[in-house]
Amino acid sequence: MSDGPEWFAPKRFGYGSGLPIAWQGWVLLIGFLVLTLAAALLLANQPVALIAVLAPATILLMIVCARTTRGGWHWRSGSDD
Repeated sequence: MSDGPEWFAPKRFGYGSGLPIAWQGWVLLIGFLVLTLAAALLLANQPVALIAVLAPATILLMIVCARTTRGGWHWRSGSDD
């Protein structure tokens, strides 16, 4: 469907991305998890700063996932698309 990279598999049911299918997707996902854990540990007593770090990171992750999911994001009901 798209000519761009395909780093994530589509979910079988619902809307969004499934697990990574390329090393780039795994690096992105692990990097996001490390950032989330580090921010949670370092900013545990500063909830506004924690949200200020995690909100843009989550939005960026969602944008990259949406653009690199095989077949794009759309509602799936389990049947082969």
